[in-house]
Amino acid sequence: MADVLPLVEARLRTTLGEPDARAAVTFLGTDRVEVLRFQQGDVVRYATLGMSAQPMAEPTAMLADPVQGPRAELILSVRSGRADTDKVLRPLAVLAASPQVEGLVVAPGASLDVGEALWPGAPFTSVLVAEPGGLVEDLELAEPLDPVRFLPLLPMTPNEAAWKRVHGAQALQERWLSEGTDLRDPARRSVTLA
Repeated sequence: MADVLPLVEARLRTTLGEPDARAAVTFLGTDRVEVLRFQQGDVVRYATLGMSAQPMAEPTAMLADPVQGPRAELILSVRSGRADTDKVLRPLAVLAASPQVEGLVVAPGASLDVGEALWPGAPFTSVLVAEPGGLVEDLELAEPLDPVRFLPLLPMTPNEAAWKRVHGAQALQERWLSEGTDLRDPARRSVTLA
């Protein structure tokens, strides 16, 4: 079976350019996860590299399939220069390791919580997983492997996360849209929730 990660990194580089920084984190009992930083104008993008090395398995599965199953990497985009967002590297690596550690299948509409600020002073402790395909196209792999999906992460305040649990991801995204929320603003306030 071909190593997926060089193909994933090539797709990221083709789409986002050369990374200007990278960091690696290894958690006990998991594969290494890297986070690459790409600067594009006034937006900095952080992309995980390593989550897609193994397919994600349903938590109820007795044995994880080493070949088939969904694969993904995470991408967070924020405006640069407004906060010390480079400290998001470890929380992103934690989220990327969650399928191996917790047996999660990360999919659009899911909430992921790190239990602390995403970076120093951030009003966000969790993210909403958005639909893939807008920024980085899915990476098709040789059969029988599932494609790698590049899932955007949208930071949520605790109030937004609580509101999303009650009303759903679609309702929260519609609220953000109707309020003209800049989801890339690392210091934005919670959207008005009625």
